This record gives sequence, C-alpha cells and structure tokens, in this order.
Amino acid sequence: MTPILAARDVRRSYGAGRGLDGVDLAVHAGEIYGLLGPNGAGKTSLVRALTGRLRLDTGSVAVAGRDPRVDPAARRALGLVPQEIALYQELTVAENLGLLGELAGLSRAAAAAAVPGALAWIDLTDRADSRVATLSGGQKRRVNLAAATLHQPAVLILDEPTVGVDLPARDRIHGLLRDLRARGTAVLLATHDLDQAALLCDRVGVMVDGRIRAEGSVADLVGRWFPAGSREVALALGSSPDEPARAALLDGGFVVGADPLAWTGVVDSVTRVAEWLETLERKGVVVRDTRIREPGLPGVFLKVAGREFEE
Repeated sequence: MTPILAARDVRRSYGAGRGLDGVDLAVHAGEIYGLLGPNGAGKTSLVRALTGRLRLDTGSVAVAGRDPRVDPAARRALGLVPQEIALYQELTVAENLGLLGELAGLSRAAAAAAVPGALAWIDLTDRADSRVATLSGGQKRRVNLAAATLHQPAVLILDEPTVGVDLPARDRIHGLLRDLRARGTAVLLATHDLDQAALLCDRVGVMVDGRIRAEGSVADLVGRWFPAGSREVALALGSSPDEPARAALLDGGFVVGADPLAWTGVVDSVTRVAEWLETLERKGVVVRDTRIREPGLPGVFLKVAGREFEE
C-alpha cells in the first residue's frame, strides 16, 4: 500500500552536527504513527522536513505523492498541531476556527460552514462565542486540533498534543485522534508520553541521533528485542553507588536516569532478578525498592538508545 506520508533517505546537517542522518519513514491512511526520541534526536527537524519547512541536503518528502516544499497542494493536504497553543487568545473559538480554516485554504464560506460541525466534534458548541483566553488548557488543545483539521487534511502531524493537560482532557483528545484514524486520516504523533504511544499508536518509530533505529507495533518491538520471560527491573537505591557498585550495575546492563539513585535494566528471567539483587548486595549496593514488569516501550527504548526515556 502506498503511504500517504513518506520520507526517503532524508538528511540535513547543521554545521559539524547532523540533525537528520538518512531518515526513512512511511505513514499510511488510517494509521496513527508514534515518533519517539530523546531531546536532540531530530524529531523537530523531521517534523519541519515533513511539513516542507526545512531545506534538505539530500532525500525527499512526499505528501500524497507531492513535495510540500514546492507544491501548495501538498501543504493543503497537511494539518499541524504544534506543541504550543497556536490560537488567537482574544478572538472567540468560532472566530479562530473560521480564520484558521481560511488560512488552511478554505474559502470564507466553506470555513464558516465547517465551524459548527467542528465545534460539535470537540464538544465545545456552547463555547463558540467565548474568547479563547477564557478556556481551560484542555479546551484550548481541542480547539487547536479542530483548527488543524477543519480543512480535512489527509495527514495530521501533532507535536506533544496533550502536554500540560490532566488525564480526563488527555483521554478526550485520544478519542478525537481515534475518530480521525477511523475517518482514514494518517496521523503522525511526536510524543514523550510512552503510555500515550502504547495506547494510541498502530506503529512507533524510535529516533536516536538523527535516525529511526527501531520501528513497528509495540508488540512486534517487544518480541523483537526481548526473549520470552524477560522482565524490566527498576531499582531505587538507598545511596549513591561507589565506583565498584556503579561498575557492577553497568556490567549488568543497567542504566541510570536523571535521578542518580534510579537505575533501570532488563533481565532475561524473573529468577535472574533475585540473583542480581544478591550480586548488588555483595557489591555494597543498598537497594531501597525494586519494581518488576513485563517489557514494554520503556524497555524497548532502553535497548535501542542505551538510556532511559527520561522526558
């Protein structure tokens, strides 16, 4: 099946550094694709490339078979929800939707006609005449989503669409994204929320150092990177380990996160957990708490990137 959004060998250097180092990506109609990666991995550069806002050194991007850098039709097939709220705070909800619909390529009449349906979709019909500045954070996020899809784009790209919202608001946004998938929209979701990615995404790509290092469904990735019976282990240490203890943790495949007392690793079986705890005790490591779970996206990221997904 031909992807509606595609990148082929996309490269872009920034001075001595490389922001994008041969990215290949394909997102299909009716699919939610999660783009994961630490800060500096190249996610923002890739989003800019996919929307036609970044000049490439080599490679190509296509939206419905067209280059968004040079083809207005390709740009009209895109919707973008940035991380920061992109609304006019002093205009009403309805005024924002109408204006942003026109900016996306709709005629004034077509934009006005689409506003009532968009308001009903995001369940904010009763706030049509309210200034955006008076809305809650979750309501603003929903208006942002409606504004990005008023022109019914074939592809929607979102950058952290639920940052700063509470769980009920996040769940409502998830429901709207599932609606879009059911309508056949291709959705690219750049997120730091691994739970969100696991719940929503048909496939995910783990981006590290300018490349997508692993890609597939969550189940496929877990099966690919972990033998049956393996477990993720999170250790909370009672004190900072000395050098021999630190070496023992590193030798066991554990990595330390932003908190120097929090270490995460993967063992090949439950019985290995007890063995490791005994080894650490002999090395003088004080383990205050141990948490064990079946491997998921955090473990996949740990395997692929060699570090925790700290954001």
